[in-house]
Amino acid sequence: MKKIVTILILFTAVFAQAQQAENIIIITTDGFRWQEAFKGMDESLARDKKFNQNDSSYIYKKYWAENVNERREKLMPFMWSVLAKKGQIYGNRTLGNKVNNANPYWFSYPGYSEIMTGYADTLINSNQYPENPNTTVLEYLNQQTKLKGKVTAFGAWYVFDNILNEKRAGFSVTSAFDKVGGTNPNEKQKLINAMMADSFKPFHEEECLDVFTHYGALEELKTNKPRVLYISYGETDEWAHAGFYRSYLDAAHQVDAWIKEIWDFVQNDPQYKDKTALVFTTDHGRGDKVKAEWTSHGNKFEGSSEIWFAAMGPKIEAKGEMKNENQLYQNQFAQTMAKIMGYTFKANHPVAQEITGVVK
Repeated sequence: MKKIVTILILFTAVFAQAQQAENIIIITTDGFRWQEAFKGMDESLARDKKFNQNDSSYIYKKYWAENVNERREKLMPFMWSVLAKKGQIYGNRTLGNKVNNANPYWFSYPGYSEIMTGYADTLINSNQYPENPNTTVLEYLNQQTKLKGKVTAFGAWYVFDNILNEKRAGFSVTSAFDKVGGTNPNEKQKLINAMMADSFKPFHEEECLDVFTHYGALEELKTNKPRVLYISYGETDEWAHAGFYRSYLDAAHQVDAWIKEIWDFVQNDPQYKDKTALVFTTDHGRGDKVKAEWTSHGNKFEGSSEIWFAAMGPKIEAKGEMKNENQLYQNQFAQTMAKIMGYTFKANHPVAQEITGVVK
């Protein structure tokens, strides 16, 4: 009997340890609306010649379904077939489940800063703002003994050097056309660097195509095995600003496929399998009051503060799509991510409370 009890105690201890989130992957896709995330393709935009790039038949064939649940799964299959079943998704405003920016500006630098610092600093009011004076949750995690030197970030947009304050933070931020692999890149990283240098640059030197950010981050995940990885994709915002609805949908669909690729790797790697949390969100919403305003955002465009948040992993209870009436804010994300990793994020500035009910 004593032997059986001992075995049960050991089994319980091993199971509890396996349930701890030892790693976290944080992913953002810039300016992706809750409307598409929860309702899929917007038919009024898809059939509008100003936005469909003269290819409505392609958009309808690839993304349209009469049923809203089928429609959103066609656009974001991983999000709705895996993440929604194994984790939690917040922000479906048709159900009264609301997530908003707490900052008053509703564009990128303030949004990313709020995500990462847990603080809506009103002094950060420009995308040209210099190095972030506030501490990010990534910087805080990198200061923890078990995580020191195991934090890294990849962003398509060059401004992430300032948002995450790479000069002070103590971890690598690979942004825009920064070469991957440091001073000793492997063969895959050399190829990524060569292709990136020779690539089409629709956003000039400020932002690379998401494909380079993705494969740079994925190779980092495979070779150096970071414990905390942040990836920021940008094309959803860029194509929306251009008014290219087809490309906006394609960019979101591709991000979803890349997240699946990352998760498939994670769940087949001994270091990461069943020990890794995934967080997925956006920096801001887009205009919605007038159809033409979907291309823009900022506090002059109603709806631009409306965002969403999703998470799954070992310490996150599988609740699916949150259907209760509720109000959450972006500044709650940082502490939520820290709690998932078993820490309490503290800084010299205010840090908002975590989202109640995400972490078990």
